[in-house]
Amino acid sequence: MSRRKVTPFSLSFLDIMFCGFGAVVLLVLLLNHETVKSREQIFTDLRAEAVRLEKEVLIGEEDLVEARNSLNATEKEIVLMQGQSERVIQTTRELEIEIARMSRETLASREHVNQLSTDLKSLDEVQKRLGAAVEADRDAGVKVREFKGEGDRQYLTGLKMGGKNILILVDASASMLDETIINVIRRRNLDAASRIGAPKWQRALKTTDWLVSNLPRNTKFQLYSFNTRASATLSGTDGNWLETSKRMDIDGAVSALYQVAPEGGTSLYHAFTAAMALSPPPDNILLLTDGLPTQGRAKPASTTVSAAKRLDHFEQAAKVLNGKIPVNTILLPMEGDAWAAAAFWALAINSEGSFMTPSRDWP
Repeated sequence: MSRRKVTPFSLSFLDIMFCGFGAVVLLVLLLNHETVKSREQIFTDLRAEAVRLEKEVLIGEEDLVEARNSLNATEKEIVLMQGQSERVIQTTRELEIEIARMSRETLASREHVNQLSTDLKSLDEVQKRLGAAVEADRDAGVKVREFKGEGDRQYLTGLKMGGKNILILVDASASMLDETIINVIRRRNLDAASRIGAPKWQRALKTTDWLVSNLPRNTKFQLYSFNTRASATLSGTDGNWLETSKRMDIDGAVSALYQVAPEGGTSLYHAFTAAMALSPPPDNILLLTDGLPTQGRAKPASTTVSAAKRLDHFEQAAKVLNGKIPVNTILLPMEGDAWAAAAFWALAINSEGSFMTPSRDWP
C-alpha cells in the first residue's frame, strides 16, 4: 500500500483557511462586544428616561388632584353665588312690588285725604259752635326761651299750651326724615349728621323749639323723643320733671334734641307708657309726629305693616292714656298714611285736646 504524498501547497492552503476563519471569528467577537456595549448604553438611557417620565406622571397626577379639588371648590362657590343672586333678585322684586303697591295706595288715598280734610274743617266749625273748645291758657305766649321765627308764623291758633306739668313728645323715627316713602328709604341709611340735617327733621326741631319757647312760666315740663322706645332728651332726667324757670333745663333739653338722628320704627305705645310713668302724670301732652305708629308693645314679625294694623297699634296706645290727659297733636303728614289725620283728630276730641297740621313754612 502506497502513502499519499503530502505537498506543501496543501498545508499552506489549510493554514490560510483556518487563519482566515479565525480572523472572521475574532472580527465577529469584536463587533458583537461593541454592539452589546452600545445596547447596554441605550438601555441605561432608556431606563433613565422611563424613570423621569414616571416621576412626571406622578407629579401630573398630584396636580390633577389639586386641580379637581380647586374645580370642586369653585363649583361650590358658583352655586352659593347663584343662590345669593337669586335671593337678591327676589328681594328686589318684592321691594319693587311693595313700592308699586304703596304708590297705588297713595294715589288712591289722596282723594280720601282731601275728603277727610273737608270733613275735619266742618267738624271744627261744629265744635266751635257747640263750645267744645277750651279757652287757651292765659300764660301762653309768655316765652321762656327766645325763638326767632318769620313774622306772623310764630303762632299756632288753637294749640293748648297750658298746664302745670307739660310733656312734649317728639317722633324721632326714620319716617321723620322725609315726606315720601322713597326718600325716607334713601335717607335712613345715611350717616347721623346727614339724617339730622334732613329738611323734614329740621322742621320738626324748629317746631319743638317754638313749643318749648312758648311754654308758660313757672310750670314743669319734660321733653321726650321716641321711636321704638321713648326717653328724655336731657340725659339722666327720665321720669323727672324739669323747670321752665331754669334756663339750664330749657336749653339743655332743646340742645340735646338737636343731636338726635331719626331712625327705626314708631311705637306710640311706649311713648304714652313713658308719659304715664312720670310722677305726677302730665296734665297736658304736646305730640309732634307724622303718622300712625308702625309698632305696638312688641316688635312686629313682618317688615311691612298694613294701614289697618297701624290703626290698631294707635288704638292700643290710646288706651294707655284712657282719655285722662289732653293730647294736642301737631301732624307733619306722611305719604301713604291716609288714616292718620282722622285718628289723631279723634284722639284730640276724646281727650279734649287739639289737632292741627301747620303749613310747610312754619315756624
